[in-house]
Amino acid sequence: MSTSITIAFTLFITTTLLVFANAKSQPLFPAILIFGDSTVDTGNNNYPSEIIFKAKHVPYGIDFPSHSPNGRFSNGKIFSDIIATKLNIKQFVPPFLQPNLTDQEILTGVCFASAGAGYDDRTSLSTQAIRVSEQPNMLKSYIARLKSIVGDKKAMKIINNAFVVVSAGPNDFILNYYDVPSWRREYPTISDYQEFVLNMLNNFVRELYSLGCRKFLVGGLPPMGCLPIQMTAQFRNVLRFCLEQENRDSVLYNQKLQKLLPQIEGSLTESKILYSNVYDPMMDMIQRPSKYGFKETTRGCCGSGYLETSFMCNAYSTMCQNRSEFMFFDSIHPTEAGYSYIANVLDTKIHNPKSSND
Repeated sequence: MSTSITIAFTLFITTTLLVFANAKSQPLFPAILIFGDSTVDTGNNNYPSEIIFKAKHVPYGIDFPSHSPNGRFSNGKIFSDIIATKLNIKQFVPPFLQPNLTDQEILTGVCFASAGAGYDDRTSLSTQAIRVSEQPNMLKSYIARLKSIVGDKKAMKIINNAFVVVSAGPNDFILNYYDVPSWRREYPTISDYQEFVLNMLNNFVRELYSLGCRKFLVGGLPPMGCLPIQMTAQFRNVLRFCLEQENRDSVLYNQKLQKLLPQIEGSLTESKILYSNVYDPMMDMIQRPSKYGFKETTRGCCGSGYLETSFMCNAYSTMCQNRSEFMFFDSIHPTEAGYSYIANVLDTKIHNPKSSND
């Protein structure tokens, strides 16, 4: 593990604290382990200097409980925060893992995600993010620390029963395949590249399984053609309509993923893998915004909303007055309101895993 990744892991690891003695009800899972990209990154990108995408400056975090930037790419809470709350796990963010916790205070979760990361290592290299393929090595370090606190048996019981969220993939397309012509020579069709990405996903889930993870929620692609930044990329798109070809690409990828996940589950004893359908909830918000209280779904709240994200969304950017009326905060990431609606849909599925995998 590189020095920068070690610093990111040590200083900005996001954990959850479960106080068993005082809990009014037991959580469905003893822990949440989170992997992926900016949709679930709670601050791992803050300090490694070489990482391009950061959200440690205003106006990010303006509606977070602390009302300050913290590395989350939204105005407030993001998906990982919201789903943890729904699973009755209280989030705890110490500056480093503390070895002197009591039996009633056990470290039970951590976020390893990094904004700008993708299953394709070349995606992460272009953004200098912590690669998705590197994130299992960070889990190994976490498991070692957890064992030193609670012992081998209890540590592995936590990992075996942890709820593992995997949210990645969009960056491989919007920051990579669509914009790098050389990739198209290697993968002549979008379907070819999708197969490559899905193979990387397959390997990633299997590696997490080998480390003890058993219960997974794996995210599909959003309607990429409806992301404000992608609509802006089509220069003639003055009316701000979704790019149907990119949405079709998302649908095709998601169909392949839905076929792949049961195959992986069937080959891994005692595993349970749920598909996280983010496409349909987001499309419903876009097509029926008034149902969700939204007045704007084609641009972000920050600046013009057309291009601004990360360093381009900053203290000098203009800001929409009512952020809850915007589906997107910047040109890529949802507002806390947008994330909340997606989390509501997925929370129902988490509590009813026997429902159809759609």
